[in-house]
Amino acid sequence: MRASYRADGLLEADLAPDPYAQFARWLADATGSGLHEPNAMVVSTADAEGRPSSRTVLLKQYDERGFVFFTNYGSRKGRELEANPYASLLFPWHGIARQVIISGRVEKTGRDETAAYFRTRPHGSQLGAWASDQSAVLSSREELDRLYADLVARYPEGEDVPAPPAWGGFRVAPETVEFWQGRENRLHDRLRYVRGDDGWRTERLCP
Repeated sequence: MRASYRADGLLEADLAPDPYAQFARWLADATGSGLHEPNAMVVSTADAEGRPSSRTVLLKQYDERGFVFFTNYGSRKGRELEANPYASLLFPWHGIARQVIISGRVEKTGRDETAAYFRTRPHGSQLGAWASDQSAVLSSREELDRLYADLVARYPEGEDVPAPPAWGGFRVAPETVEFWQGRENRLHDRLRYVRGDDGWRTERLCP
């Protein structure tokens, strides 16, 4: 179970001046290649004792402030980020032999930003955010379905649904962003942006 990567390489001269512009290029490539949900990323967090956990979520926004995803603040990742506000994001674009790895400090988005995004979600997803006390133990599937049905009756299609108070966004402000390009013979290209006091610098890592 080993693939041989023969993609074109990634050279320092190919890089954009900052990681946000470089990410935009690669996200466009991933989207254009037909990859399923190229905005899917693995979010890794750790609790106060340093025990890690990971899960896949969808990137919803990014700009020079950072990379944003939304979740229930009471979920496992929400509780871990409250105790240890650092995270790693991994975009595993295997189909084009690329990865992007982002590490940095995390902060909550403002409520206005959260509410604005929440209004763009499909009606069913809005109700799902209310129905699910994410990461809490359920007695059965039927309990979840009953909670959702109650919300459907309370907020029929077309009715405004407010954002749950315990639901919102996290923004990862990157300290490092690594662009990984698979190469033949496992001699991969790994170029990493590192934030410094005077902006971004880049460095090449051994594969």
